Amino acid sequence: MRIQVHHSTEYVYDAPVFLEPHTFRLRPRQDGAQRLLSYRLVIAPEPAGRTDCLDQDGNVAVEAWFDRKLTGWRVESEFEVETLRENPFDYVASAGMLSLAPQYPAAVAASLAPYLESAPPSAAVRQFAASAAAAAGGHTLEFLTVLNRRLFEGFGHQVRDAGPPHPPEVTLGLKAGTCRDMVVLFAAAARAVGIPTRFVSGYEAGAAEQESPYLHAWAEVYLQGGGWRGYDPSAGLAASTRHVAVAAAAAPSLAAPITGTIRGSAHSEMHYSLAMQVG
Repeated sequence: MRIQVHHSTEYVYDAPVFLEPHTFRLRPRQDGAQRLLSYRLVIAPEPAGRTDCLDQDGNVAVEAWFDRKLTGWRVESEFEVETLRENPFDYVASAGMLSLAPQYPAAVAASLAPYLESAPPSAAVRQFAASAAAAAGGHTLEFLTVLNRRLFEGFGHQVRDAGPPHPPEVTLGLKAGTCRDMVVLFAAAARAVGIPTRFVSGYEAGAAEQESPYLHAWAEVYLQGGGWRGYDPSAGLAASTRHVAVAAAAAPSLAAPITGTIRGSAHSEMHYSLAMQVG
């Protein structure tokens, strides 16, 4: 499947402000699941300098810095991607992956530590995860399917344009949330049974059919033999050709499309537009 996206974000301030250095994670990754055919990033006005780099999680990022005050600026990202993974289960999980909690080789486990909770999960999250584990008979792949389906079928799905995701306990209590809220709860439950999980920011092909399309979020879990594999609790499905991954990280803030701060006092507004074609 080929997916074309044009994503524009504009910031407007009611007084001049100075932009501190900003990080842009808007370039889709290129891996076994997707091939990047073209990409263009425009920052206007042009920053004083910019550099392409890899961030702490291996995402392609642009670091940009500025040398003057602004009352507004915009970012445009345009790309075409060919998605390749028709079958999201095209792998053979190693023996240590079959039962909860999965066992990883020592060197791999050390590198996956950031994707497991450093603090014990709450009682509510442990109970939620234990219920899904019991329904899955203690099997890892069945647990991921059960967890994904429970979030899709048992929770209301909302749209909230701004703000960080809710803590998992809040989403559990509300029985509702945005895609990013669902991912944080999915990750907390998966980590509670020892599955390394990360937050993914990107696009889903269904946005092409929406009147007001928006960015999407889902989870990826690491399974020895299959690597990072996506699960989308907002759809109840494993991620395949309809998903375009842009950035992934242990914490949602580290996968955000744009991060940075301003210096000065001003009221700000953000406007965005997203156009997508799927073929």
